[in-house]
Amino acid sequence: MTAPLPSSSTATAAPSSGDVELVVLLAEDGTPCGTAPKAEVHHADTPLHLAFSCWILDADGRTLLTRRSAAKKTWPGAWTNSFCGHPGPGEDPVDAVHRRAADELGVRVTDVRPLVPDFRYRAVMPDGTVENEVCPVFAARLLDDPVPDPDEVGDWRWSAMSQLRADVATDPAPFSPWLLEQLPQLDA
Repeated sequence: MTAPLPSSSTATAAPSSGDVELVVLLAEDGTPCGTAPKAEVHHADTPLHLAFSCWILDADGRTLLTRRSAAKKTWPGAWTNSFCGHPGPGEDPVDAVHRRAADELGVRVTDVRPLVPDFRYRAVMPDGTVENEVCPVFAARLLDDPVPDPDEVGDWRWSAMSQLRADVATDPAPFSPWLLEQLPQLDA
């Protein structure tokens, strides 16, 4: 079982040290045990670290899916949930959701709420690069139309959740491993 997410009731801490974006490293029990530069953390022996996923949902029951940019280090070109990120040291996870919504999709979000707070996964790419994350899953609603950063997002589309489930059942290959693991847990 993972430890509760770090949270703050004050201002968001900077997610970086200078120009270097840091991720929070975690002990096996989910407690913070250090930091590492994001650019250096994903490799064949990726340490357990803190991340998050966010699903943008609309009033019609659709979700915003994004296709990861071809420039992404992990799962380039894969279709996935709306956006993901890593809270910085001392950064409240909800604040990190707001920050990454702006960074990746050029949007503001509202109604940020946890869906699967204890989600954890490990996945290995064909080249041996590993994702190894405690990755709470959130939902949110958009306040703006997406204007994605092309270094982050190669494409995007709205999908009914029922259509997404049907697409995944027909052919899971185009989707990120975390989307495939999260989707059944969203139903619960």
